[in-house]
Amino acid sequence: MKKKFLSAIICSMLATSIVLTGCGNDSPNYEGTYTGTAWKGQAEGVTLEEAKDKITSTITVDSKGKITDAKFDFLVNKDGTWITRNNPEATVTVDFSVDPTAATLNGEESTKGASMFDVKANDAMSLYSVAVNEDGTVSVMLVDATTRYRYEAKLSKDFNFETKLADAKIGETWIPTVRESSGGAMKITDWSEVNGKTIFGLSPFNHVMTRRGVLEGLSDASTMKELVEALGVTFENGVAKPMEATYGYHSNGGWEGNYTAICEFLVGKNIEEVTGLVDYSEEKFAKAINEDNFFGIDVPSGATKTVQDSFDTISGATVRMSRENEAYQRALVDAGILKEEDIIKGRF
Repeated sequence: MKKKFLSAIICSMLATSIVLTGCGNDSPNYEGTYTGTAWKGQAEGVTLEEAKDKITSTITVDSKGKITDAKFDFLVNKDGTWITRNNPEATVTVDFSVDPTAATLNGEESTKGASMFDVKANDAMSLYSVAVNEDGTVSVMLVDATTRYRYEAKLSKDFNFETKLADAKIGETWIPTVRESSGGAMKITDWSEVNGKTIFGLSPFNHVMTRRGVLEGLSDASTMKELVEALGVTFENGVAKPMEATYGYHSNGGWEGNYTAICEFLVGKNIEEVTGLVDYSEEKFAKAINEDNFFGIDVPSGATKTVQDSFDTISGATVRMSRENEAYQRALVDAGILKEEDIIKGRF
């Protein structure tokens, strides 16, 4: 398959070369706006018209092929209405009278516990919120990407905010109250699997929380005071100053942050040179592409079904990237750079 894809790209490049050579100074004019879409269920025969989840890309290109603007959207159809997952707008309120309790687990099923936070958001990936009551009580919440749970801490004015995060344990200081989605890399079936761990130590992938974004530079050696200050809390004479609930997105900034990063990577690039967001020449990726150019469906030993680099990023993003790559490549089909058979279809 890899040979099939590379051959198609080479043919496309040769065709471009012929146009350039045969026409002298009459180079292609790429000026325009082009769109592409990836959608869930393609491998099972779901058509775009039938899809309930899709990712769209839109690129604006100048006459020479340089990308001057780009946009990605993750859309989910809920009851006939398309919702944008990467819309960062949210409404968050806090009830300080609530003492958080852990969600109830029944195998991989999860029932909400008591939460201090009422959240209305299209998607809560990497969401955080913090508020301070008039008496100095701090309520803080972080959504962890690997487990997809809200972890909440209710810290009275008498709490020792110099407590190291290494000593602020899950199940004690941090309470997992609500699972925001079931798609996490860690499928918790019993709280003993995470109790006693730290908020940054839930999995080896939690470096994503402190490598960039609002929590950048923090670690288990940091204090709880440093964490809540990073989220916006200020102290006076050792007591947190009252503040309304604020929210944001840690790590790479949730879906919107990741998609903005992809766009920043693309702007200024030339569509003749950047024909994908993923380097599928890497063996672990190439081996996972089947004869129909689907990635991650038929995965042999030594390959991977996930294109992701949460440490150094892929094209600026820390999220899985095979779907976004597909949407971008379809925009290049629209631009006449690639053909449909060139596209590596992502694992949705």
